[in-house]
Amino acid sequence: MARGMVIIGAGECGGRAALALRDLGYDGPVTLVGDEPHLPYERPPLSKEAMASDAPEIKAIASDAVLVERSIRHIHSVQAVAIDRAAHRVRLSDGSVLPYDKLLLATGSTPRKLPMPGLGVRCVYLRTFADALAIRGHLGAGNRIAVIGGGFIGLELAAAARKLCAAVTVIEAQPRILMRGVPAEIAEIIHQAHVAEGVDIVCGQGIASIADDGRQVYLTLAGGREISADLAIIGIGAVPVTGLAAEAGLTIDNGIAVDAELRSSDPDIFAAGDCCSFPLAVYGGRRVRLEAWRNAQEQGALAAKNMLGAGEAHAAVPWFWSDQYGLSLQIAGLSDEGRNTVRRDLGDGAFILFHLAEDGRLVAASGIGPGNAVARDIRLAEMLIGKRAKPAPEALGSQAVKLKSLLAA
Repeated sequence: MARGMVIIGAGECGGRAALALRDLGYDGPVTLVGDEPHLPYERPPLSKEAMASDAPEIKAIASDAVLVERSIRHIHSVQAVAIDRAAHRVRLSDGSVLPYDKLLLATGSTPRKLPMPGLGVRCVYLRTFADALAIRGHLGAGNRIAVIGGGFIGLELAAAARKLCAAVTVIEAQPRILMRGVPAEIAEIIHQAHVAEGVDIVCGQGIASIADDGRQVYLTLAGGREISADLAIIGIGAVPVTGLAAEAGLTIDNGIAVDAELRSSDPDIFAAGDCCSFPLAVYGGRRVRLEAWRNAQEQGALAAKNMLGAGEAHAAVPWFWSDQYGLSLQIAGLSDEGRNTVRRDLGDGAFILFHLAEDGRLVAASGIGPGNAVARDIRLAEMLIGKRAKPAPEALGSQAVKLKSLLAA
């Protein structure tokens, strides 16, 4: 009798994988295990629209009715505590044991902790819907919010807090915001948008000390400036959840190490989404780990295929996006692979930076503009990157040359 497919992690990636198994015609047992009490849901809204709404709601990937109809067993509010690879079994925190034919680890990532003494109940992180609800309760007129970290999550939360009329200070230890993966020219536009909305951004200063007395948080910066806040939101990156895999003896390398087909060092265990690092063929097999909504979706679907024996390699080009104050930032590819940059202006302040490798290959495109101004061209650039195209720089920079024509060439 089939032991079936077991998926640990009921987020975007795990939820998509469970549904994909059914879409692909698999009719054996499918079990989805999550440590939250909720249905599988999308996380990006937590720092965006859900945070700015009066009553944040979960954006579920599938309803209870859909899971029942598709015979997907969803075990919630429990953790997987051990994998017995020899016996093909997973032990859960409630003492139950799940046998598996193939196992998918979609354990995601967890916020990187600020390694300092003095943190208390008013120093918080955003990962779950419960975190979002707790933070939302503090965002409002008259409240002062300190955001530690000028990355995507921190800035999106700063934008949401300003929309709700809270006073916001963003503290970034690096010389500028969005140091990781976002070109300085685009980061500066985001910076100025925040300043125009009344956000106080402090860059190039670490935190010397924090004191949280349960009512307020007092921060002292390295330069001596003191900031007091009703809430300190810490957004300094994320670390992959690998404990279960490591204890089972799987290879770990900036996440659970998988091959191009998302298979771990155990042929019957796959990993996908934020928790895994994988080789990207389009960058010569460079091993990367992506914390991105679309990557979680794509890898969930690909893992399902390969658990059923498809043998298909991951070939997608990385893609990220962020919306702040009506501006949309989109990045296709990995901009740090580029050596030269070509700019294309699209009008209305929108533009795209094309990043070219030394050999002329297009390796990334970073765009910013109001609404969906850059979406279509970023999508075409993504396709050019996937084709390993070497478009002429002057063609990339010219508004008169349609990107679609470069794709056809």
